[in-house]
Amino acid sequence: MSYNTVMKPEKIISIVLALAVIALGVWFGFFRQESVPAVSVMSFQDCVKAGYPTTSGNPRQCKTPDGRTYAEEIAPPITYANSSADLIKVDLPFPGAVTGKEFKVTGQARGYWFFEASFPVEVLDKDGKSLVVAIAQAQSEWMTENFVPFEANIKVPATYIGPATLVLHKDNPSGLPEHEASISFPITIEY
Repeated sequence: MSYNTVMKPEKIISIVLALAVIALGVWFGFFRQESVPAVSVMSFQDCVKAGYPTTSGNPRQCKTPDGRTYAEEIAPPITYANSSADLIKVDLPFPGAVTGKEFKVTGQARGYWFFEASFPVEVLDKDGKSLVVAIAQAQSEWMTENFVPFEANIKVPATYIGPATLVLHKDNPSGLPEHEASISFPITIEY
């Protein structure tokens, strides 16, 4: 009896194909790159959220791997005199805003910020001199302790361009200094 050790060609092809499939699986398992979703970085906040490094300066900066640098935007401070954000809130313009010669001031103030449904709004030039005083008008019932929406239309002299300060004064018909209150912040008048 003879023992035949020769494999059939079909069996050889099956083994070669199986080994090829295993080799490809191992190849792709070890060398396949994980797909990383693209991060859209358009601001300092986006850059920080993406985990890129930041500097400790003022303002801080964040740098992306492709070399783009984003600086942290720091809002100019709001100054409260005998006041707080619990008494008056300005929606527009925001601190540091660039405005035109004519712009609208909107926000909300507690009813006791008004007198006869209004209060003065002033724009000061870079030297602290008054450019214009306008009147903010309550947009709903003002005889309340709740917040009341207000609106003022400002028209700065056509000759002025540059840094300015927006000041919203609590109406003080008594004229007594202990009743004075205000909120102020910088803006820039350009166009």
